[in-house]
Amino acid sequence: MSYTGDVRVGGPTAVRELDDAVVRKVAVGPGANNAYLVTCRRSGAQLLVDAAADPDRLLALVREGSPAARLATVVTTHRHADHVGALVSVLAVTGADLAAGADDADAVGAAAGGAPVRRLVHGDTLTVGHLVLEVVALRGHTPGSVALALREPEHVHVPDAVPGRVHLFTGDSLFPGGVGATGGDPERFEQLFTDVRARVFDRFDDATWVYPGHGADTTLGAERPHLDAWRARGW
Repeated sequence: MSYTGDVRVGGPTAVRELDDAVVRKVAVGPGANNAYLVTCRRSGAQLLVDAAADPDRLLALVREGSPAARLATVVTTHRHADHVGALVSVLAVTGADLAAGADDADAVGAAAGGAPVRRLVHGDTLTVGHLVLEVVALRGHTPGSVALALREPEHVHVPDAVPGRVHLFTGDSLFPGGVGATGGDPERFEQLFTDVRARVFDRFDDATWVYPGHGADTTLGAERPHLDAWRARGW
């Protein structure tokens, strides 16, 4: 079955197989938060995006990619409580490193029981086996919100692959239908909208697949025609 990105709390994992990576998506917790496991197909190394809630479900997800629960890194896209609830348990079981945007790192580390946090800044890279993910800072939802960009190789073979396509894990900074919440603050909205336009839409093409922190996936092509309307409405 082809990947759709449609998941529900208590439901099965959505699995997308690419040439060099496998992306797994689940929904967890009362807020139906999305968590994503990225597995390097060559090395077996793994990265988890947002240990949000339900540590047993997330550890089962990790074991779907690695029966030995091998996990190199947990990246927390931002510091809000609904995105950090399973950090303590996941880190304790797997021994994974923790990373978050620099301006959210202190709060994320505290939520993780004082675990050390790699402080990510815009343009950093994360290496997971043979995979390289770029850090894209998207300020506004929180000061340290980050997205991760994974690019497919230029020569692909699997049925769902697109040469050079970017897979973008956006946390709560970009969703189908708009940017993330900014508390009604015009300055925060302007910051987030400006970052999303300049660092995402101006850089990546319409085939880019967006994996948000809640709900359904989308593509930049589906959202690009609505950018001016988002700015006009201010949210």
